[in-house]
Amino acid sequence: MDVKILIVGVGGQGTVLASKIIGEAAQLAGLDVKQSEVHGMAQRGGSVVTHVKFGDDVYSPLVEPGQADYVLAFEQLEGLRWISHLAASGKLICSTQQIMPMPVITGAAKYPEDIESKFREAGVDYLMLDAIDTAGRLGEKRAANVVLLGALARHLEIGREIWQQAIRNVVKKRAVDVNLQAFDCGWNC
Repeated sequence: MDVKILIVGVGGQGTVLASKIIGEAAQLAGLDVKQSEVHGMAQRGGSVVTHVKFGDDVYSPLVEPGQADYVLAFEQLEGLRWISHLAASGKLICSTQQIMPMPVITGAAKYPEDIESKFREAGVDYLMLDAIDTAGRLGEKRAANVVLLGALARHLEIGREIWQQAIRNVVKKRAVDVNLQAFDCGWNC
C-alpha cells in the first residue's frame, strides 16, 4: 500500500526540505519513493506544493484530489486550499501560521477568518500546531517545518531512528542538532 502525502505552503517555509527528508526516510526504510514539486509565481511568497508517495512499488508521484493520506500544511490558507486532496480517512496536519498573500496585502481580497472552523465544517480530521512558536523556543524559527514533519512522522510506519538518520543525511551539518530537537517536539506533540 502506498502512502500519499501532499506538502503545501509558501515559498521559503521549507516545504521542499521536508519532502527531501520524507523521501530519504522512506528510502532508508527500503521503500520506493516518488516526489514532485510545484512552485508558485514567486520563489519566496508564492504557493509551493510537493507530492510525495512511498510504498513497495510507486509509479507516479502525483497525489490526486481525494487521495492524500496526509496533507502537511505549513500555512493555514494553504491547508484550506488543499483539503480537497485528502482521502476520506486522511489527516491534515496544519501550522497555525498565517501568511498574507499578495491579493490580501493589496486589499483586493480578505484573508478568511477562523480557518479552523472551516476544517471542522468540512469534517476534516486535523491537528493544528503552532510550529513557529515551538521552533522559536528552540532558538530557530526556521525549524518549524521539521516540527510539523515530526508531527506527521509519528503517524507513519517508519521508525523514529530512521527519521533521525534522514535528518542527519539531508540537513546542513550546522543545523542538524536543532532540527533533531524540532523533530522530537513535533513527534511528541
